[in-house]
Amino acid sequence: QVQLEESGGGSVQPGESLSLACVASRSIVGIVMAWYRQAPGKQRELVARITRGGITDYLESVKGRFTIDRDNAYRKITLEMNNLKPEDTGVYYCQGDFVPGSPTVTWGQGTQVTVSD
Repeated sequence: QVQLEESGGGSVQPGESLSLACVASRSIVGIVMAWYRQAPGKQRELVARITRGGITDYLESVKGRFTIDRDNAYRKITLEMNNLKPEDTGVYYCQGDFVPGSPTVTWGQGTQVTVSD
């Protein structure tokens, strides 16, 4: 069973940057990968997604500030987050669609991002 491991979360002040990484236990070639986040008391939401061909899409509120990328050679995706805002606070989860056409997806354990003064 594939596993995803996130890293890079932390606490920063508004306007600062963080980089998140997610490493898979198997190849991600051909796999759609994504970052989600969940703020306290809110539903989990899609932040950014990258297709097998490198096409990306983003949550409207993070466009221009966040960048998702993938490195298939290292079985890794990243999320570069700039100009962070307090509303970006939450647990960030990596997701991989390793069984296309199936409702089954794989989640990482999550990494906390806190943005506050």
